[in-house]
Amino acid sequence: MVLTAKQLAFICGLLGNLVSFLVLLTPMSTFYKIYKKKTSEGFEALPYSVGLLSASLLLYYASLQSGKFLIISINVIGAFLQLFYLVLFVIYSPRAGKVGTLKMIALLNVASLGTVMLLTILFSKGPNRIIAVGYIAAGVNIATFAAPLSIIKRVIQTRSVEFMPFNLSFSLTICAVVWFFYGIFVNDYFIAIPNVLGFILGIAQMFLYVIFKYMIKKKRDETTLENHHEETTERPLYVSTANNEPSRQEELTVVSITSPRQLEYFTEYHPMFMERDEYLS
Repeated sequence: MVLTAKQLAFICGLLGNLVSFLVLLTPMSTFYKIYKKKTSEGFEALPYSVGLLSASLLLYYASLQSGKFLIISINVIGAFLQLFYLVLFVIYSPRAGKVGTLKMIALLNVASLGTVMLLTILFSKGPNRIIAVGYIAAGVNIATFAAPLSIIKRVIQTRSVEFMPFNLSFSLTICAVVWFFYGIFVNDYFIAIPNVLGFILGIAQMFLYVIFKYMIKKKRDETTLENHHEETTERPLYVSTANNEPSRQEELTVVSITSPRQLEYFTEYHPMFMERDEYLS
């Protein structure tokens, strides 16, 4: 049986809702740490404010059309969770952080959203309003996808993937793929096009994760092992020319051990040798 474009769009929309919901839950671990520490110092509220704006604009965009309930459902959940995260952020912020976060919410989530809604209602109608809101929603959506660029920069600078979990990068990539195909099947390029950037950034994150987690770590471990081997085997030793324990008056020969095989040889055939530091002590 061949599935129709409408059926494929429904399947992609359901998968998109599921994967997006899981992605939206990923900050829970961060806010659990904030709750345990009783402070949000060191964390940024901007991604959650931009996420709330994006979800709100997509809700407005979907509400202007019929048959967009899969877009509405996930963005209702997304807007609620982003608002929940922002409330927790304000509660556990220092006084200066509270003021800054509230100003940001007022600017992005109240003033900006209100301005968009007011202008599009006053100066556009019907399809033109949908197109205008679609462009704005797509632009903000691209901005949310561009947020991982700062994480990618941090990974390259620190050569560590601590702040870029592979599961999250993989989930974001899958999310971008299913929403891209949803947009294609329903002929909605305001949904499809931003997810192309999401897919590219997701692939880039997973590529960097593999490089810095495995390849560079392996090279670093090999270098450390070689350095440790040199430190433990390449050291000067005092070996007695006689076959008995050396004394202060006896002639000593200084040799350099450069391999475990040489170390075994001197241990077997020159049992009365000792390291320089031990002898001089």
